[in-house]
Amino acid sequence: MFAENVLFALGLTVFAGLSTGIGSILAFFTSTTNTRFLSLALGFSAGVMIYVSMIEIFFKAKESLVEALGSQFGYSITVVSFFGGILFIGLIDYLIPSRENPHEVKMVEDIGAGVLAKDPKLMKMGLFTALAIAIHNFPEGLATFTAAMSDPALGVAIAVAIAIHNVPEGIAVSVPIYYATDSKKKAFMHSFLSGLAEPLGALLGYLILMPFLTPAVFGVLFAAVAGIMVFISLDELLPAAREYGKHHWSIYGLIAGMAVMAVSLLLFA
Repeated sequence: MFAENVLFALGLTVFAGLSTGIGSILAFFTSTTNTRFLSLALGFSAGVMIYVSMIEIFFKAKESLVEALGSQFGYSITVVSFFGGILFIGLIDYLIPSRENPHEVKMVEDIGAGVLAKDPKLMKMGLFTALAIAIHNFPEGLATFTAAMSDPALGVAIAVAIAIHNVPEGIAVSVPIYYATDSKKKAFMHSFLSGLAEPLGALLGYLILMPFLTPAVFGVLFAAVAGIMVFISLDELLPAAREYGKHHWSIYGLIAGMAVMAVSLLLFA
């Protein structure tokens, strides 16, 4: 049963990570960016991640730490771990050069519209973008895996939310590499491979942490995961949704994501 849970959790991280390839496919096989849908979807993803982090994951972490360390100290460690997760992902974000940061929105219309002139220097930009996304995906994979090991239904919800947010990142990798190489195949492969960091993060997390996964370690990890997901939502998902030019749709998506997550937790708790 434990082995099945591990395989299921790893499978979810593969699904979430490799959705960067979906962004590539959209870039090459659609003629326009559906900005309304992307704003709604990214807002929905943020709503799921914020709600589940603050309502479910944080309190599961608190329960584990209070059980292991006592009421006052356990709660204090939960809070410190939560903000430690925010600090960790924020530091990763800070260390990535702004030009290669995957937050920059790319449009499907950039392909074939002459927005970017063919320039070998774009290959470097595309590769750095792929690397930046891979670094971002590493803790996301750990977050998905940890949640799925604790609660498979929770893991599915987080995997879907992260998969949605990986789609525009796939476009961000594909556009510059396509213009550098004039090869859709190379652009797709780099986009696809950048998503492999997600299951890699999960696998390394499993190999390193699982032998030491006491209730206290689980609580610290879960609280940090909640912090990571809140940061990703506020720093990446909502700003990206607004940059696509459909502010109200991103908010509608945010509320819908929270509502769907709330109903699912009520039904399956």
